[in-house]
Amino acid sequence: MASASSASSVRVQLVTAPLDLAARQGRFGYGDPCPGHDGLRSPDTGAWAGRTLDEVAAEDPAAVQRWLTDPSYAPPGGESLAALTARVGAHLAGLAPGTHRAVVERAVVRAAVVHALELPAAAFWRLDVRPGTVTALSGRAGRWNLLVGQPE
Repeated sequence: MASASSASSVRVQLVTAPLDLAARQGRFGYGDPCPGHDGLRSPDTGAWAGRTLDEVAAEDPAAVQRWLTDPSYAPPGGESLAALTARVGAHLAGLAPGTHRAVVERAVVRAAVVHALELPAAAFWRLDVRPGTVTALSGRAGRWNLLVGQPE
């Protein structure tokens, strides 16, 4: 029989897919929502979707600079990094006890770690997430832990 503490435990395995062509080209707005985990869908990049960061920066360098430095700034018609982190955090908070596995975009992993560890929003851009990896979070009663150093 499981103990009361293990019964209420949540484990989340966030899997990043290997780079596809759109990701290799650095295009925004690729990837479908993970079935059953709509709150972990890719960030909404609005008018920037389907374009590279270089393309957007050539057109509006001030907007790109603001997006990279102001977590509350959203691309036109899109979602801010603060909103992404809040959405991902709400999804994590609503997960039922047990183990969940979701294939997500690397930005979603960053948002999940920022939320789970209560990091400042500026940490988002300081987290390197490799394609084809698993980031594991475990939690109970609103307290999350990050599993690092998983063997291959």
